[in-house]
Amino acid sequence: MRGNPFVFGFTAALGVLTAWWLVQAVASAGSVLVLIVVSLFLAVGLNPAVEALQRRTLPRWLAITTVFLGVITVFAVFGLAVVPPLTTQSAEFVENVPTYVQELQNHPLIRDLDQRFQLLEKLQQYVTSGDFGTQMFGGVLGLGTVLLGAVFNSLTVLVLTLYFLGSLTSIKEMGYRMVPRSRRTRTRLLGDEIIQRIGGYVAGNLIVSLIAGVTTFVFLSIMQVPYALALSLIVALTDLIPLVGAFIGAGVASLVGFFVSPTVGIVCIVFFTLYQQVENYLIAPRVMKSSVDVPPLATIVGALLGGALLGVVGALLGIPMAAAVLLIVREVVLPRQERL
Repeated sequence: MRGNPFVFGFTAALGVLTAWWLVQAVASAGSVLVLIVVSLFLAVGLNPAVEALQRRTLPRWLAITTVFLGVITVFAVFGLAVVPPLTTQSAEFVENVPTYVQELQNHPLIRDLDQRFQLLEKLQQYVTSGDFGTQMFGGVLGLGTVLLGAVFNSLTVLVLTLYFLGSLTSIKEMGYRMVPRSRRTRTRLLGDEIIQRIGGYVAGNLIVSLIAGVTTFVFLSIMQVPYALALSLIVALTDLIPLVGAFIGAGVASLVGFFVSPTVGIVCIVFFTLYQQVENYLIAPRVMKSSVDVPPLATIVGALLGGALLGVVGALLGIPMAAAVLLIVREVVLPRQERL
């Protein structure tokens, strides 16, 4: 029976079908897995704050409750402060598009391009006709579905983050117990170091984005660019995205600056170009030097690979994962190679 080709073929086919089913199951649960990964990432990022409160003689459950309530309070205050003016300013922007188009038509270069390709007329019709919202969200029903999905995903991430924070210690211990006893101490040291670096990266990235948002708001307010609050929010959020996020936020803000006047738009481009140099060479290195020490090449590769696998979420996770891999290589692989 062991040499029967039919039994061998049946067993091989069954193995292939099982593997195919597992791949399909993982693909179907991809969105859920992303939420789980994001929640675990946030839990690891909030864990240093919890441990800091624990060092002040607070029990872990009280420290977790304090940190989590602080996060919810910050998001609630942020939403109450931003959503109403953001909604009002977005509506005003759509209403003022014809005025902005007329102002752009006064510029000789833009007027010549518009006469040849009718770009401004098409842009005005696209924004004001309602096709913009329809194509982005699939109409009213699609918009409602997107909003409900966003609310559901946000609540899911919050709940999972709370659970991961509460059980992070037990999860770590369970993972360490799966390692042979002879290597457990070394693995514990490396694991704790990786978790600490991921937490430092989350905190550092949030601080850098906050500085970018506040600086943008002050600059746009001085330049009297409309929708300064909404634009600074966009800059802060996109600044969280590695590599391309800062350019996206700067492009949106500069485009609105051109609606005010070509001079303001050029000044916005110059400002964001200079600020990116300051952020890349002064702010980010000082904030990140104690948390994530990753060479520039590893940063680019990690962000690109993570973005290709999981999109924006993968790009965010790619840099701390690259730091973890480099730590393992430096502390485990290279010393072992030296002993051979």
